[in-house]
Amino acid sequence: MTTYETIELNRDGHVGWLRLNRPAKLNSFTIQMWQELRALGKELRDDPELRALVVIGNGRAFSSGIDTSVFTGGSADSIEGGDDIGTRHHDPTVDGVLRTQEAYSWLEQARYPTIAAVRGFALGAGLQIALACDIRVFARGTSVGLLEHKYGILPDLGGTQRLPRVVGAGKAKEMIWTAARIDADEAYRIGLCERLVDDDALEAEAGALATAIAAQPPLAVQGAKRAIEAAGRVPVDEGLVIEAESQAVCLRSDDMREAIQAFVEQRDPKYSGR
Repeated sequence: MTTYETIELNRDGHVGWLRLNRPAKLNSFTIQMWQELRALGKELRDDPELRALVVIGNGRAFSSGIDTSVFTGGSADSIEGGDDIGTRHHDPTVDGVLRTQEAYSWLEQARYPTIAAVRGFALGAGLQIALACDIRVFARGTSVGLLEHKYGILPDLGGTQRLPRVVGAGKAKEMIWTAARIDADEAYRIGLCERLVDDDALEAEAGALATAIAAQPPLAVQGAKRAIEAAGRVPVDEGLVIEAESQAVCLRSDDMREAIQAFVEQRDPKYSGR
């Protein structure tokens, strides 16, 4: 794995821990940080050994959003072009935004589940990376919001697409248009996070959740993730085909045979992902 300056990756068996690592700046995002996340995604998205990944911030905040250097450093359009994927859009500003979105989108596209463990602040770009994860665990006392309108811009790292899918279109519009900040209790009430825990229990709770998911049959988890992501985005008939295709993989797998054998022998299964 490549060594990075603004993020850290650690592994504990089949569980990975991705840590945003600018604690002195409340893990605010810079161009370098987006570049490193995007590069890590290329290495990690299809990693066959990972079965769950926790995303967390080092220090007292998940992420306070965009570092002001992004606006003052002469490149607010984010990651520049000229790499292996070529130009994605004829407008260079649009192309730069699309590249920056890739720093987050791989968390949604990864074959394994991703979990955001959030404390302190998840504002703007910080909340948008949490939204790219499959599950969010918030610590009590956390403040979250999409504040982009305060800077004359809109949430462009997936916020306008993922927030409505989580909390509904009306609530997403209200939050974005008013640049609202809400606390963790309100976030839990509206379904923005799936679990609400005490701050000192955040890592343990997120780790236990990741470990429980990693213990499940990998092919079944991957298939369920693919099918659930299709729900509401494609017609039901198309979604049922995706579900059936994913199930066919499981029915032919060594993991299904292992699950049945372990049940018969009254032991914990040992899944291979095959």
